[in-house]
Amino acid sequence: MAGAIASRMSFSSLKRKQPKTFTVRIATMDAEMEFSCEVKWKGKDLFDLVCRTLGLRETWFFGLQYTIKDTVAWLKMDKKVLDHDVPTEEPKTFHFLAKFYPENAEEELVQEITQHLFFLQVKKQILDEKIFCPPEASVLLASYAVQAKQCDLVSVSHPSQVINLYQMTPEMWEERITAWYAEHRGRARDEAEMEYLKIAQDLEMYGVNYFAIRNKKGTELLLGVDALGLHIYDPDNRLTPKISFPWNEIRNISYSDKEFTIKPLDKKIDVFKFNSSKLRVNKLILQLCIGNHDLFMRRRKADSLEVQQMKAQAREEKARKQMERQRLAREKQMREEAERTRDELERRLMQLKEEATMANEALMRSEETADLLAEKAQITEEEAKLLAQKAAEAEQEMQRIKATAIRTEEEKRLMEQKVLEAEMLALKMAEESERRAKEADQLKQDLQEARESERRAKQKLLEITSKSSYTPMNSSTTALPTDLPSFNLISESLSFDFKDTDMKRLSMEIEKEKVEYMEKSKHLQEQLNELKTEIEALKLKERETALDILHNENSSRGNSKHNTIKKVSEGPSLYFP
Repeated sequence: MAGAIASRMSFSSLKRKQPKTFTVRIATMDAEMEFSCEVKWKGKDLFDLVCRTLGLRETWFFGLQYTIKDTVAWLKMDKKVLDHDVPTEEPKTFHFLAKFYPENAEEELVQEITQHLFFLQVKKQILDEKIFCPPEASVLLASYAVQAKQCDLVSVSHPSQVINLYQMTPEMWEERITAWYAEHRGRARDEAEMEYLKIAQDLEMYGVNYFAIRNKKGTELLLGVDALGLHIYDPDNRLTPKISFPWNEIRNISYSDKEFTIKPLDKKIDVFKFNSSKLRVNKLILQLCIGNHDLFMRRRKADSLEVQQMKAQAREEKARKQMERQRLAREKQMREEAERTRDELERRLMQLKEEATMANEALMRSEETADLLAEKAQITEEEAKLLAQKAAEAEQEMQRIKATAIRTEEEKRLMEQKVLEAEMLALKMAEESERRAKEADQLKQDLQEARESERRAKQKLLEITSKSSYTPMNSSTTALPTDLPSFNLISESLSFDFKDTDMKRLSMEIEKEKVEYMEKSKHLQEQLNELKTEIEALKLKERETALDILHNENSSRGNSKHNTIKKVSEGPSLYFP
């Protein structure tokens, strides 16, 4: 009995030690995963597990997103998963998405998995028309998407706004995509995806989170939060901000209840205040502001040891892949050369076989001719012998007739005539015999030449047969050597102070970066302008959307995403209270 009680106690002890769990489903841009999580887990525990599973180290760009009453929210790292307003049913679904965007994808995104996740997310936003994309950029982006996916052009999609705007069939779009695709055929997937992001990051709506707000006068506006700063838009124009606050020119951002306050670094500029519809939205705006500002400052400092290590590994991996691609390219070239050589040898062999067949046929004809000539020579020789015999008999008959005594003159005359005729016949027979003998000699000579022709044909056949035996190529392949700012929560108010760390020097560095960036994008703009000119004649003006018109106006003024923000940040605000 004591043993039974001990067993029950042991079982109860084990039961108590087993942690309670719940199921979570994580949806990335191209896959779904399920995890069993402990009830005590915080957001960071689940987030770290997902990142480890994906092999992702650039975690600062991403987050776990969910929806509360039609409002987007992000899982907080320091809060238990089950303490969030998530559905009670299981599995609990979260979306693993990019929460913050880089300023320059090529310089900031190090890991290939990071680039791939950004590529998939931005491509979906463009196809879903959450990011406005002009037609010329759409074609160029599609060509890189084809290269990244290594797929058929038939499967390439365009935003419906682009399809409806032009009198162009799918074949016409495919033709233009093919023309651009041909220019970068052979690029690796990661290279094509990065080229896609380099184009997409210049689109006006790329990386911007929009929120409906009102200023103190009650005017409806849009607040845009992105990697460059805060921007105020008209609700009908999400492309061109009316005023911008770059991160290096903001001193403090705070909210109390539903009122949000932006304090510029320049004290001469008035404080900007606005209201949002929900307290939860204000919290989300502040989260995005803190995260984007942190990354903005981080980019302008020396890389951490972790980032330096990742970049070094990425360079090594890139170099290894480049060497591997070069090796594969060489092997492919050698294989193609070997195939061409094989095809050439096969073609030559077929040619030799044809020549051998023709030689065999010529030999057979020569043999047949020789046999006919030999038969004809034999017949002619026999005829000559027969004629010679007849000539001899005629001669004998002539001699006999001469010896016959002819008594009468008439008999003599007749005899002389017969003798004359016999002589003429004998002469004629002799001539015919001589002609036949010459003909027999000629036939013998022709037979000799036919035999000689037959011998030459056999010799040529032997030569052709010996040429058809060849040794295949031996190809050898050489192995290749292979200080986060803090914020304070006071009652219902939340405030975030940006540290004033030599902002003047920072501003100069930012301007320098912008100039360098614009210089790098000059070639891309030339490509886009060329394509835009090509398809402009097919545009249906009556189908242009408000965003198409606004984009064209910006383009005609020479305004790009970066210089527009610079201009509006330097000008007076039309919406300050």
